[in-house]
Amino acid sequence: MNADCSGSEREANWRTKARRGAFRAVLVSAVMAAVFSAVTACGDEKDQQPTDAAVVQTRSGPVRGTVTADERAFSGIPYAAPPVGELRWKPPAAPAVWSAERDATKPGAECLQPEDAGRLTGSEDCLFLNVWTPSGAADRKRPVLVWIHGGAFTTGSGSLYNPARLVRTGDMVVVTINYRLGALGFLGHPAVAHEDGQVGNFGLLDQQAALRWVRDNIAAFGGDPAKVTIAGESAGAMSVCDHLVSPASDRLFHGAILQSGPCEMQTDRQTAVAKSEEYSATIGCPDADAAAVARCLRAVPAEQVAATPLHFTGEAGVGLPSPSYGQPLLPDDPMVAFRDGKAAKVPVLIGVNRDEYTYFVAGQTITAQQYPDLLKMFGPQADAVTAQYPLDRYAQPELAWSAVMTDHVFACPIADNTKSLTRTGPVYAYEFADPDAAPLPGLPSPPPFPLGAAHGFELPYLFDLDRTPSPATSAQQALSDKMIRYWSAFVHTGDPNANGLPHWPRHTGDQSLVLHPDTATTTNIHETHHCALWTQIPTP
Repeated sequence: MNADCSGSEREANWRTKARRGAFRAVLVSAVMAAVFSAVTACGDEKDQQPTDAAVVQTRSGPVRGTVTADERAFSGIPYAAPPVGELRWKPPAAPAVWSAERDATKPGAECLQPEDAGRLTGSEDCLFLNVWTPSGAADRKRPVLVWIHGGAFTTGSGSLYNPARLVRTGDMVVVTINYRLGALGFLGHPAVAHEDGQVGNFGLLDQQAALRWVRDNIAAFGGDPAKVTIAGESAGAMSVCDHLVSPASDRLFHGAILQSGPCEMQTDRQTAVAKSEEYSATIGCPDADAAAVARCLRAVPAEQVAATPLHFTGEAGVGLPSPSYGQPLLPDDPMVAFRDGKAAKVPVLIGVNRDEYTYFVAGQTITAQQYPDLLKMFGPQADAVTAQYPLDRYAQPELAWSAVMTDHVFACPIADNTKSLTRTGPVYAYEFADPDAAPLPGLPSPPPFPLGAAHGFELPYLFDLDRTPSPATSAQQALSDKMIRYWSAFVHTGDPNANGLPHWPRHTGDQSLVLHPDTATTTNIHETHHCALWTQIPTP
């Protein structure tokens, strides 16, 4: 039944119908219900929001999440079509549309990846994201943090990171995403090149598709699409480096957070193609005409592809499937682009952990006799490295080697990026330095030596992670609270400073804020990590 929004007309119609007798009472009730609906439709857009806070209408269809007193959570929302069959090794396609409410109370599958003891977990059908909002978040638009997980581009998922504390304390919307990993995410074989001739980087394309989904849908969850910060740790931070210089990511975000990102570990297109062609042969798809290789690659069982993930670039014997530059999606090496002032003009929060490399050495044994042999990888500079990191300065050879690689692979390249990014926007730098941070799962317990502030150890100070203890002491809990408030202020304003927090100076020289349970100070990363030496030695 149609009705206009004229109150006098509605009232006249109702009185006329009412006089027709009691036997028309049911019809009168129906008319009144229709009139009430029409009045509602003529109200403000705010009044049209569904009364059920657990249901949100996305552009693809309605989703039903979980509501608590503090937050709403919507999990396993597809942001792209399943990249399977003919869509394997193709840019992400639009997701299907649905009309019935979709269950969004549990995460979608993580992307196919190796697990312990050579087992595999996950699925090719994995392009899902999760949205967390404060309770009642649709009443006004809040800033948005999009989290890109780490894991060397071979492991991880968005659902591993519970952002409840960031959501509650920071009064923000948080989105965590999956993206294709390993060979499925980064194979650069020309036989499965994109339509415009680009190769590989399917995982980065997935991330951009997720950012477009946020742009188009996040307002329905109470998020502000004009105030989106992208953030990541390790490979996630490397991804943020790429988005800072990718033309296709332009205007999809308005701030960036990079935690422990070795962004020098990207590769060029030529290397990606060569390594991908070698890899193709190892899984039974040797050189032939492009169409035949493409058919072969798409027919290989997913388990066989994921069991031997492609490694593009390596250092010190450790490789990972890096994104590749030198093509339209990623025209330049991000490190070079930063130095040339080609990064997106957005505020940046960037940092390093004081003892990054202990995470990678914790399962190894290095003897005093082996240490000089390891340093030979630096060629003519080996003596200079030995002089700067003498074995007798450290309690164990493993700690000496960790100090070398922390500075060489993490601290000094990140210091370089920090300085370069000041050319295009405000930068706030930190060093996470809790010497007693709890180890992440998968490391020896107890550890063979003090791990300090190792790679990834800052994550529990921001997120609730499965099987990972939260900060234990009152000082650590206070540091966690400060970090969440700093990160939240940055997402809101592009500046981490807020009332009641120690001042975080903008990075204009070499000073970085030290995040330590017992002190509030700054440090010169370039000096404390011997970067004058490492600027003379290229990263392997």
